Amino acid sequence: MKVVTVSDHLPPLAFFTDLSGMTSLSRRKPLTLAFCCSLAGTLAATFVGQVQAQAVAPFRVDPGLLGLPPLKAARPALAAPAEQPAVDARAVALPAADSTPTTKGTGAAAEGTTITPAAAPSTLPMASPPASAAAREPLPSEAPPVPAPSESALLPHSSESAEPVLATPAEAAAPVVPAPAVQLQPRAESYTPSPVVTPLATPLSAVKAGEDSAAEPMTRPAAQSPSAKPSPAVGGEQEISPRLPLPLRMAKTMVPPPKEEAVPRPAFLRAQRISGVIDRELLAEDDAELRKVGTVLTGDRLTYWPADDEVEAVGHARLEQGDDYIAGPRMRLKIDDRVGFVDQASYFMKKQPAVAVAAPGDASSDNLPGAEPGDEWTSGFAAPRTIKITPGQTVVKAKGPVGQVSEGRGDAERIDLEGENQYRLTAATYTTCKPGNDDWYLSAAELKLDYDNEVGSGDDATVRFFGVPIFHSPWVSFSLSDERKSGFLTPSYGATSDSGLVFTLPYYWNIAPNMDATISPRILTRRGLQVGTEVRYLNTAYGGSYRGDALVEVLPHDRETNSERWGVALTHTQTLAKGFSGAVNYSRVSDNNYYTDLSSQITSTAKTQLLEQGTLTYGGGGWWSATANVQSYQTLQPDAQNPVAQPYRLLPQITVNARQPDIYLTDSAFFGQYTNFVSAGATKVAGQVVIPSKVEGQRTVLQPQVSMPYVTPGWYVIPRVGANVTQYALSRPSSASLLPDSINRSLPIFSVDTGMTFERPSNWFGRDYIQTLEPRLFYLNIPYKNQNDIPVFDTALADFNFAQIFADNRYSGWDRINNANQLTAAVSSRLIDPSTGSEIMRAMLGQVFYFSQNKVLLPAAIGNPDWATSNYLAAFSGQVLPKLYADTALEYDPNNQQFQRFGFGAHYVPAPGKLLNASYSYNPDAATPIKQVDVSGQWPINGRWQAVGRYNYSFLQNVPVEIIGGLEYNAGCWALRAVAHRIQTTQADSNTQFFVQLELNGLTRVGSNPLSLIQRRIPGYVASQPLTDQALAEQ
Repeated sequence: MKVVTVSDHLPPLAFFTDLSGMTSLSRRKPLTLAFCCSLAGTLAATFVGQVQAQAVAPFRVDPGLLGLPPLKAARPALAAPAEQPAVDARAVALPAADSTPTTKGTGAAAEGTTITPAAAPSTLPMASPPASAAAREPLPSEAPPVPAPSESALLPHSSESAEPVLATPAEAAAPVVPAPAVQLQPRAESYTPSPVVTPLATPLSAVKAGEDSAAEPMTRPAAQSPSAKPSPAVGGEQEISPRLPLPLRMAKTMVPPPKEEAVPRPAFLRAQRISGVIDRELLAEDDAELRKVGTVLTGDRLTYWPADDEVEAVGHARLEQGDDYIAGPRMRLKIDDRVGFVDQASYFMKKQPAVAVAAPGDASSDNLPGAEPGDEWTSGFAAPRTIKITPGQTVVKAKGPVGQVSEGRGDAERIDLEGENQYRLTAATYTTCKPGNDDWYLSAAELKLDYDNEVGSGDDATVRFFGVPIFHSPWVSFSLSDERKSGFLTPSYGATSDSGLVFTLPYYWNIAPNMDATISPRILTRRGLQVGTEVRYLNTAYGGSYRGDALVEVLPHDRETNSERWGVALTHTQTLAKGFSGAVNYSRVSDNNYYTDLSSQITSTAKTQLLEQGTLTYGGGGWWSATANVQSYQTLQPDAQNPVAQPYRLLPQITVNARQPDIYLTDSAFFGQYTNFVSAGATKVAGQVVIPSKVEGQRTVLQPQVSMPYVTPGWYVIPRVGANVTQYALSRPSSASLLPDSINRSLPIFSVDTGMTFERPSNWFGRDYIQTLEPRLFYLNIPYKNQNDIPVFDTALADFNFAQIFADNRYSGWDRINNANQLTAAVSSRLIDPSTGSEIMRAMLGQVFYFSQNKVLLPAAIGNPDWATSNYLAAFSGQVLPKLYADTALEYDPNNQQFQRFGFGAHYVPAPGKLLNASYSYNPDAATPIKQVDVSGQWPINGRWQAVGRYNYSFLQNVPVEIIGGLEYNAGCWALRAVAHRIQTTQADSNTQFFVQLELNGLTRVGSNPLSLIQRRIPGYVASQPLTDQALAEQ
């Protein structure tokens, strides 16, 4: 058995070994010893007197490591080697040896390289005569230089590539001892493929310890043997001579072998002192280090058992794997299996979130019919990780990095490594704060970190914030990334003026990767217990996909109203085979004041019409489509002073659209619709039941049209002719029995749309732009027809804007079609960045000139006496200064010389997280009067504090419509938010809420969440991110 001991006075050693028994070259050190674990070494240690020096195998590279097909070398016929005399091997003193590079000369002789050792000491007895002079002669000058091996060449290679190399007779006659390991360095000059490198025939006793020559050590190529003749290739494999190996090239990085690699991975051991038994036990002391394929283990003393691939570290032990590390006074570990333990440990984990591996044939949101690359998931929750789940499957493995990196650190009395990415910690702490910052941490009697499934769980867990326990649970589970998992969510706290204190403890149920549910018990101190359940799903069926969201809320007994209160909301969309698709949208609540009493969102408190709708669409015709629609509304009356009109129910409505854009140079289109209007029935207003008396009936609309567009790059003309045919079958109440029950209306429609585009280079504020001028004219002619007998089912006056002045009808709906003989004139100008094509700003101006007065009016409407021209419309939007944006629109009456309505808005964003919005809106229309000012913003106070707020005030009611004020403190690994919110629910009532939330980054959020409110009500708000600058976080 071969035992090696190195004295304490020697410099650091480098011991590199691999489990295949191969010895690899070491990196340059003051003193480097390479130990080969082989049968020859064992026999040499046992029978010292009978040891015979063996020639070192030629340096070869396994083609498999380079991704090439296997090679089978031609074996030349060799004569029987002469018996070599034995060599007396004994311990000797280590004399100095002079290692010098080859001196470059002129001619071809300068290309050869050699190593000249110092003379052997006279005390070394030789059992055989020294090598002949012929063996020591330099090789022929035409031999090319030997390239340095790449790091990949240090990996184990197949034994098939280690073929014997022929030597000259003089070399064969001389006794040979192995040369010391020499690290080959890359040469600066280029090289060509070279012969196999062979060891020097001259015996080398030792190399001077600690000498580091500035010149690169070199070796020489093997001598050419005239007797070496290649044999033909066998089995069709590539033939290669043992004297012509593959050329070597330096690798930029060491590429680790795959995990499934059958060849054991090499281990590298380094220390001040190394002792032990080769392949059994190695002891490294003083600044010891072991490296093995991405793993670095350091300590004061390392004991390594190569056969078991097990190591024990004592004293300042530290295990590093990538960015992760675990440190402690003592650890024991099986390196490849990642199984072991660490006592009194501290740790740091930095992991990349992962996505699931879907089984073959699985459908995901990216593979669903109709999905396009870049489509965003808009359901409000994370995209499902897979669709197809095998029976009994409970775990979905993750693969592939995505998302934001998660970091965690802490201490533990003991860490048990239970495999790759599996850690079990005893008496442990966990935090995402930077080292040295323990503002918050989670302590647990036992903590399990599963980075494969990205789940952390613990027993007897307590969350401490600045040393104060704020949350305790006998069992806790949390996500190590953004992946979904079942369990209780963080409870939320809040208060409202109508319901008192509010406490919610939601439970999240991850039913399947494509389905989940959230059950939210909610305690309102003034009203009682409310239970809400939300279910979300996504799947494939009938050749398509479907997704949906269902929400049910129940308050069995409201102590304020002494009644049962509930709410239901369902949305479902589905695509089917053959071009069919459908959707369901259903909402209903128990009473008129449900949202004003129980909702915290202004968008919900303003709801008065709850849609109940189902649609079925066919779009497989290519150029035509059809839709069947059933629609109704639940009309809420929260404010008795402002009653809300009830719309008709559509039972059903069938719509057909068709278009052929290129039929004999024409663009032909058709629109058809059948609608059955049914009265909404009785409703309750201020406690009184109201039964409307309305006409009901069926309406059929047919509108074909043909246009002949003529379009060029600079201008276009589009003439168009069409007709509108409408038929009514009515059922009137008894009070209107004198009116006709059947009405027909037919109107021709003619229009011409034309425009031009001019552009020129322009320079604004020192930058080049392209400025456009785009005039447009639109002529419309529709004859007049009396329509006073036609009831109004779903028609109203459309908003007067730039889209409407180029439309055929000023009314929305088909119950009224205006007569028209008018010309719309408008001009727009844009400023475009020529390098990107983005629009910097746009300005528009337009007006309608009437050649005849409009006589078609809604009931109780009064015609405009100043009908010759319309009001002016003007608008501007774009960037006016580097960080300032403006958006302005106005309507001006030239006859009365006053503004009918206008709105001004400004948006200032000097940097992310800095935002100021200001706007003013004015509209004197009696139907929708508005006179409001709105100011909102987000602004940092210093490196940690930032403020948010909004103030919306109505000058008509002289009350604030909405007020938001809040502060946020961001400490890097945690953030605290406090927000107050007041909204005007009706003209006489308001509701005030308070939100307080503590966010522990990477763990949980405690309290009521104001982020969704702020993001909805403050345009442009950007949620603050954890601070990445530690210096800023520690201010």
